[in-house]
Amino acid sequence: MALVSTLIPESCEPKSLEPGFYIVATPIGNLGDVTIRAVDVLRSVSLIACEDTRVTGKLLKACNVKTRMQRYDDHASESVRKRLIETARGEPVALVSDAGTPLVSDPGYRLVREAREAGVSVTTIPGACAAIAGLTLSGLPNDRFLFAGFLPVKEKARASVLEEFGSVEATLIFYETGPRLLRSLAAIADLWPGREVSVARELTKLHEECRTDAASELIEHYTAHPPKGEIVLMIGPLTHIDKAVDPDALLKEALADMSVSKAAGKIAKATGLDRQTLYARAVELKGQ
Repeated sequence: MALVSTLIPESCEPKSLEPGFYIVATPIGNLGDVTIRAVDVLRSVSLIACEDTRVTGKLLKACNVKTRMQRYDDHASESVRKRLIETARGEPVALVSDAGTPLVSDPGYRLVREAREAGVSVTTIPGACAAIAGLTLSGLPNDRFLFAGFLPVKEKARASVLEEFGSVEATLIFYETGPRLLRSLAAIADLWPGREVSVARELTKLHEECRTDAASELIEHYTAHPPKGEIVLMIGPLTHIDKAVDPDALLKEALADMSVSKAAGKIAKATGLDRQTLYARAVELKGQ
């Protein structure tokens, strides 16, 4: 908080802002990561729409912001969105999430989408984002990446999502929680035992850490050291060795003592290639 008050003078007068929505990124842990522009906007808007007024209230207190807050979260009704949009038509309104960049895996996109359709101005105030912060620490390839939000809670749905993205030649980024991490790592180990996986947790906080290893090694570590806090879970793309593998040769070998379906599933797990594509090819090979 001392750093925030040093950077943001309490005597700074609010500025005049045009009506519309201001999408304001907030710190993901360390309050010192709030930007000067973010605090300036939060002081200058007429209203702050936030997920949890208690969480946002702590940030506002640290930054000496006294702007009125209104709750806006997953459970907000359509009528609440319409009222916010009408307010933003005549006044500046900020939208924040509990931490990080709004609209990244939170409900704000509906509000922004409808505001744009209604002709209401939308401005972004960039800042911290856990997905990007985790990627920078992981050491995984970052020239191409795909962010896919939270993995499903149920085992079958989780495996289905992972298989869906298995052949994407990019680093995969998911959000995860401490209690569910081991189950997600187990699913990854089952599908892609050879891929690099990174777990970044407690980002920007006192106990920040990022571990990159095979999923099986990470399972061993986090079984001994149960993880806490919010987590960015990343899976490296197919390696050059993986992509160089001849799927026809692998399928022919598997088809010697397996059904088409089981052969396709086995090779999909081993290589990360699309299961449906492998199945279709296995049918062709079986008929030759």
